[in-house]
Amino acid sequence: MAKMVHSCIRVLDDAKSIAWYKAAFDLDVADQLDFETFRLTYLSNAQTGFELELTVNKERTAPYDLGDGYGHLAVVVDSADAHHAAMLQQGLQVGDLVDFAPGGTLVARFFFATDPDGYKIEVIQRGGRFV
Repeated sequence: MAKMVHSCIRVLDDAKSIAWYKAAFDLDVADQLDFETFRLTYLSNAQTGFELELTVNKERTAPYDLGDGYGHLAVVVDSADAHHAAMLQQGLQVGDLVDFAPGGTLVARFFFATDPDGYKIEVIQRGGRFV
């Protein structure tokens, strides 16, 4: 069977992104590979073996156009309310808390956060299919 190991996003300033993902989700640098024209930084934490790969193209100065193809990454936390409040306290950009309850049955409690490059990260409260 195949095992998913990472997802890549392109960023302009990896130091800024590393700090944001540390503050937002307690991700640390697991590895960094530096080449002449680009750098790869892998972020992870003890909660999962899945990594986020930050790719910096060193000569790029303009923000990336995320286009209409990017969806979002999602993370699970114990309490959406507590995580939302903590991110707000750190001055990180977050959206409103949402109770997704079609037909009156709660499927998920979540919010979206936006990283320094404009990527949307869905923050879902642990429960149901999101454990």
